[in-house]
Amino acid sequence: MPIHLALLGSWIWELEFVMSSLSKLLPLCFLALSALAANFAAGAQNLPPDIEAALSRARIPKEAISLYVVDASANTAQPLMAHRANVPVNPASVMKLVTSVAALDLLGPAYTWQTQVLIDPAGKDGSIKEGILNGNLVIKGGGDPKLVTERLWLLLSRVRSLGIQSIHGDIVLDSSAFNLPVTSAAAFDGEPSKPYNASADALLINYKSIVMTFTANAAAGVASVQYDPPLAGVIMPTSLQLSNADCGDYRGALRADFSDPKRIRFLGSYAKSCGERVWPIAYADPAAFAALAVRSLWESMGGKLDGISRAGQASSQANPVLTFTSPGLGDVMRDMNKFSNNVMAQQLFLTLSLNTGSGKPATLEASREVIAQWWKTRFGLAEGMAAPSIESGSGLSRTDRITSFALARLLQSAYTAPYMPELIASLPQTGVDGTLRRSKAQLGAAHLKTGSLTNVAARAGYVDSQKLGQEGRRYVLVAVVNSDSPAVIANARGFFDTLVDWVATNAQ
Repeated sequence: MPIHLALLGSWIWELEFVMSSLSKLLPLCFLALSALAANFAAGAQNLPPDIEAALSRARIPKEAISLYVVDASANTAQPLMAHRANVPVNPASVMKLVTSVAALDLLGPAYTWQTQVLIDPAGKDGSIKEGILNGNLVIKGGGDPKLVTERLWLLLSRVRSLGIQSIHGDIVLDSSAFNLPVTSAAAFDGEPSKPYNASADALLINYKSIVMTFTANAAAGVASVQYDPPLAGVIMPTSLQLSNADCGDYRGALRADFSDPKRIRFLGSYAKSCGERVWPIAYADPAAFAALAVRSLWESMGGKLDGISRAGQASSQANPVLTFTSPGLGDVMRDMNKFSNNVMAQQLFLTLSLNTGSGKPATLEASREVIAQWWKTRFGLAEGMAAPSIESGSGLSRTDRITSFALARLLQSAYTAPYMPELIASLPQTGVDGTLRRSKAQLGAAHLKTGSLTNVAARAGYVDSQKLGQEGRRYVLVAVVNSDSPAVIANARGFFDTLVDWVATNAQ
């Protein structure tokens, strides 16, 4: 018995030792399992051999790319392909997908913007008598992203239909619905004349840009130039010298000078072989653009103005006389996403905080808060699903960040939503239109948002299966390359076409 008791005591001691050791090891095992789970969630898995080979041919380092491919209709599906999917990356204009889906979810695809016209007595009686308005005409913007020249003409035509032919006062342009910091158009990349650098405005006229159309007139020996819109008081030459040179870099050959807001100059010539070409530029003085465009168009329609066209706000005595409605959000999004229009995306982003019911002007910070709250409610904050870091909603940013996994989850969620047709219809189609019209991927095989910055190339959207027996099936594809190497960014575009073709023909 004593021996048995001694053995029993020894066994008990050994059992206690084992249990103590296990209690110390369990946390370590849990951490190891957590790390494995995190690695799996982040897509730390081998890529298909064809994709590995395509990356190698394109000389794209695996650490420069983030990838995620998954069935569009099954939120719980395992990814077909995942690589560095939980690493936050700069998506460039692919960030417009976040803005688009949030707007469709919060505003609805039929949402419209309203531009108000008011009559402000401004010390007069505010009457309309014998075609004369005695007071100020106020145009108050509501954030319409598509108040282009043609639609501005329609708005002013409606003003004329009120019986107003002459304004004994000012035209006042009210942009107070947005509260935005003053920024330089050159701040992002030193290219102030590029339309993509135009900033948002509650009364955004023609994207603050002039569209110049050059037409060779061989019989007259000159090239004619048309401007849309013309700007009051700005000297714009309507013809320039014609040359027999090859078309080539026609913009460089024009030797254009846009530095003086009061005068556009062409010091070169236009090649006869160019035929007709269109060149959009952002106006050198964006703050003055709306006032100059509105006055010019009003006077070209036969309207008269005793005062000036200027920025300002409607007074408390101003009375609304008409409302001008924009196209619906679904229509606006097609222009925004097909051609990656940055200022339209900023307008839409700001609209999110314009419609909170606070009555306050929209701000970038308030819209970021709307996005953050919407994201948290819609997706939670699971690993890889943290709310995106978003600056202005357009992707024209060095600081935007989101994971490929989060973008894919966003697209999966949108695919099962009622507004799915509007979202997909807004995306460029491979080899067909928009920013993908030159894509070499299978014609029409994918609807993808593109993203491009100096150090970013990206694609995200939906790929249709072309595989026999799989037709009708759709996959979410997200691919983002971040690199300081211009060669890597340039090569990424060809790799994306290969990736789309692989998903279309091999996914199952």
